[in-house]
Amino acid sequence: MKQQSGRAGRVDVVVIGAGHSGLAVSHELTAHSIGHVVLERGGVANSWRRERWDSLRLLTPNWLSRLPGYAWTGADPDGYMAVDEVVSFIAAYASVVRAPVQTGTTVTAVEPVADGYRVTTDAGAWRCRAVVLASGAANLPVVPALAAGIPRHVRQLTPHAYRNPRDLEPGGVLVVGASATGVQLAHEIARAGHEVTIAAGEHVRLPRVYRGRDIQWWMHSAGILDDRYDAVDDLRRVRNLPSPQLVGSRERVLMDLNALMDEGVRVAGRLAGLRDGLLQFSGSLANVCALADLKMHRLLASIDEWAQRNGFPGTGERFPATQVQKTPTLALDLSGGAIRTILWATGFRPDYSWLGVPVLDRKGMIRHDGGVAAAPGLYVIGLPFLRRRKSSFIHGAGDDAYDIVEHLAGYLSGLARPAPARRAS
Repeated sequence: MKQQSGRAGRVDVVVIGAGHSGLAVSHELTAHSIGHVVLERGGVANSWRRERWDSLRLLTPNWLSRLPGYAWTGADPDGYMAVDEVVSFIAAYASVVRAPVQTGTTVTAVEPVADGYRVTTDAGAWRCRAVVLASGAANLPVVPALAAGIPRHVRQLTPHAYRNPRDLEPGGVLVVGASATGVQLAHEIARAGHEVTIAAGEHVRLPRVYRGRDIQWWMHSAGILDDRYDAVDDLRRVRNLPSPQLVGSRERVLMDLNALMDEGVRVAGRLAGLRDGLLQFSGSLANVCALADLKMHRLLASIDEWAQRNGFPGTGERFPATQVQKTPTLALDLSGGAIRTILWATGFRPDYSWLGVPVLDRKGMIRHDGGVAAAPGLYVIGLPFLRRRKSSFIHGAGDDAYDIVEHLAGYLSGLARPAPARRAS
């Protein structure tokens, strides 16, 4: 890694963010001999260093961790990298590709100028012809507005602030959200001895292991993770789906609502409101769980069809339906002291407060076509389903970076050529 400090000036491309996506873009820019700098507010892999809880592991197995010109090597291909291992992996990649990273440099503004963009930082300003936003999709936790009315004696946390169960007050915990983050934290906190309730809205249920292999192996091999953004019916909905209920553990355990209930976790429906210290939950939990079960088994059926076509013996198993109480929990009184902590596992969103280019929609999200933003010379990478279903995973950054830099190179040369369909992985 060519680490720079305190420099500013003129360059063809500024890449904002030195996580795995920004570094993959740097690799491709170097391959095209395009001059660039990568600006990072902290250190390489900053969000992994500072915004992750202690026990977090990747949802993808080690053998699938790869970036352009680099791949995981080690003695445990079926394991799942812990936070410190991910940091080391990304930092090593930055060194291998000799990315021109300027660390400790916070971008404060990006503004269009006559010949491109002005990128202002706390260490000076850069002028460039193009900008790639690789600052991540999970900069800010999403917390519902009703959180403002939670009684003061109930502590509120987000996954950015939570590190381990020792951070929590003694007593009950409400985890709001049942994606990968929600189920992992509910499980960990229940194991630590807390009474836990989880509020579950729409979720994606998946087995960790299917037909003797990690579910990610099947989705990768069958090409499901290569599904393209321009070939799905409802792209907005797909991009907003929660992460699947998976946990990375050497035991490859199944982690779903049934597993949580076996640990004594109480499951309620989607958090719907707050009135006079009484949290209100949707009564549609049974329908939500039935739909998640149906979608999971449809996916498994498609994997079975692919397996049969490709000569894999045997048949796939099916999993028990999600068990739901006949009388669902519809309310929870916060005034009695039973709940001491609420953990908002309700998702994240990017932070573009410094972006002075008119490309944001009414929700503050960038308008783009597969990473090509709605402004000349502006690109984005690292968002869910940016170009492919795998875009949000480490191994998905390479193909997205290749396509985006191909388009960017054409833009810089004055050619109006679209990004290619895909590069073979």
